[in-house]
Amino acid sequence: MTLELFPSVGEHPLHFERRLQRQGYKVVAGIDEAGRGPLAGPVLAAAVVLPKHFELPGLTDSKKLSPAARERLFPLIRQQALAVGIGLAGSVEIDQLNILQATLQAMLRAVDRLKLAPDYLLIDGITPLPQALPQQTLKKGDSRSLSIAAASVVAKVVRDRLMVHYDRRFPGYGFAGHKGYGSAAHRQAIAELGPCPIHRATFRGVREHVPAGASL
Repeated sequence: MTLELFPSVGEHPLHFERRLQRQGYKVVAGIDEAGRGPLAGPVLAAAVVLPKHFELPGLTDSKKLSPAARERLFPLIRQQALAVGIGLAGSVEIDQLNILQATLQAMLRAVDRLKLAPDYLLIDGITPLPQALPQQTLKKGDSRSLSIAAASVVAKVVRDRLMVHYDRRFPGYGFAGHKGYGSAAHRQAIAELGPCPIHRATFRGVREHVPAGASL
């Protein structure tokens, strides 16, 4: 089940959530992901349920925020949200399923890990979840819904921290800097060192360097 929800110019950033609450939905979760495009590391999703009168100045799409701004907002979101769920799909699962299906699995896991069971989902993007709950996909939802924006910040911060951890575990690739994305330095490191276990073997830029018959 989906509803067509179109905000007017200048609508409150909780427009979608409040409209759904007026229609009787009590627990609306915003969902977003980070890490669909990198050559290495997991795709990570977050689901966030915000209180009815939530306000957090500066909160918007995580891609529009500096790393320092995201780190400042992250604990405030965790403190003020009614529920936060995090799910991920690793590089092996991405290679097995493809990035879209792995992303959907990560989102489902994030929803499952909410301490409050949602009765409606607001999902960034155009692909609905294979989930019976009522839901709505929103193009550029992380700029239009505070719940999705909060999820985008949580997903980005948690994934970036994971990549810093992987930088220590797999030195030489520069994961702490580029976070697994296909920078020139990262591609050069793959060419020189070969892929490591968190690289996505099916992605262009990695697969050319995977020996025939080998698995990461």
